Amino acid sequence: MALTPSPASLADPEPGLVRPGRPATQGWDALWPAGVPRRGRLRVRALVNLRWVAVAGQTLTVLTVAYGLNLPTPVAACFAMIALSAWLNVLVTLATSGQRLATDNEAAAHIAFDVLQLSGLLYLTGGIINPFSLLLIAPATLAAATLPLRQTMLIAVLAIAACAFLAIVAMPLPAPRADTFDPPTLNRIGAVLARVLGISFTAAYAWYAAQEAARMELALDTAHTVLAREQRLSALGALAAAAAHELGTPLATISIVAKEMLSITPEGPLKEDAELLIAQAERCRDILRRLTRTPETADAVHERMTLLQVVQESIAPHARRPDVRVEAVVSGPHGESPPEIWRLAEVLHALTAFVENAVDFARSEILVTARFDPRHIVIEVRDDGPGFAPEILLKLGEPYVTSRPGAESMRSGHVGMGLGFFIAKTLLERTGATVDFRNGRQGGAVITARWRREAIEAPAEPDPFSDQSGLDDPRPAATE
Repeated sequence: MALTPSPASLADPEPGLVRPGRPATQGWDALWPAGVPRRGRLRVRALVNLRWVAVAGQTLTVLTVAYGLNLPTPVAACFAMIALSAWLNVLVTLATSGQRLATDNEAAAHIAFDVLQLSGLLYLTGGIINPFSLLLIAPATLAAATLPLRQTMLIAVLAIAACAFLAIVAMPLPAPRADTFDPPTLNRIGAVLARVLGISFTAAYAWYAAQEAARMELALDTAHTVLAREQRLSALGALAAAAAHELGTPLATISIVAKEMLSITPEGPLKEDAELLIAQAERCRDILRRLTRTPETADAVHERMTLLQVVQESIAPHARRPDVRVEAVVSGPHGESPPEIWRLAEVLHALTAFVENAVDFARSEILVTARFDPRHIVIEVRDDGPGFAPEILLKLGEPYVTSRPGAESMRSGHVGMGLGFFIAKTLLERTGATVDFRNGRQGGAVITARWRREAIEAPAEPDPFSDQSGLDDPRPAATE
């Protein structure tokens, strides 16, 4: 079942859960605004404003041709056609809120009216041989960018039909009275073909671009949902670890006091109550011990983890598989201890996704390696499978790219939409990583994530037994 995050769940963590000095990642609002529809639906106000621009342009053109160039123009009929657009705008403005999103059929009706109104003006001023007949491309392009395929096709067909009609029936093109401009039939056919091709290709380009934008938005929304879930789980683990740490001391005190009561209390109901109190306190301590033993809460503050813990958590779901061996290795300069890094839900989810993909395609072995040097931290997932197909390798990191044939042939049983690598790459890049996909020289797929150390490394914890520990803490003090 897919998780649908609520606005509250997608907000930043509470200040109390943010570790001072922890690296901040860019907000998802920077990638796309919340609540934007999948397709670029138009507000009624946008349709009205576009029509006002058309009214102003048509009015200026008619006045320029009729009075600036002194060409014979049916001015009254032209202004009657322009007035239709103006009156429609006035009626729409009075009848509805401009901020309302137009339905697909409503927007299609508005655009169809614009096609017909422009066709009427062109009929009065020369038809298809009027240079302004190129403007019939604009409504079809707008429909392709904002409307579903059915409505887009209807608008495109209407514009093409208008071109054909204007090539056959139209009033003369405004020209000096001594000259009658009547181009040959071949020229008219060429003009029609040019307009039809312009409408078709421009609308197709706009449709493809809008579809790609909608697919990318859906993929980013899915990544947002995954990250929100990971952050909620991580916050839960942090709260559990903090509870275990904070409740340990009072439970120990309760246990000691209860034992003292038991030793001085004579037989009776009060002694039984003391025994029950000791038993329940011990039960609580057992629960807290189990919480602190889980991989998600390996330490009291929960926010730090070693490189070995990172790679071990990423392979944990598949570490005991009988059909493929999954190993984790940490390496670095001789004599230098591996750095600790911040526990980042983005990193853990992405690495787990890479390992799951490797499990599905590996022949017998997967190696997850974490390397570090004074400047960088690198985590690499390598398998001994067939590697990435050339056509897949060129598109990896884009949404909806997959080569999984089906769950029955995958070890993990995972059926994907082609979003896994996109989500993982996006999450890692949020943390400052550079992600690379390639095939190994001796076969197999290799996925590498590289960070600068300061991007994810957690600074050393101050010595808790030092009197100056509070002064030596390199992290900035938390502010309200």
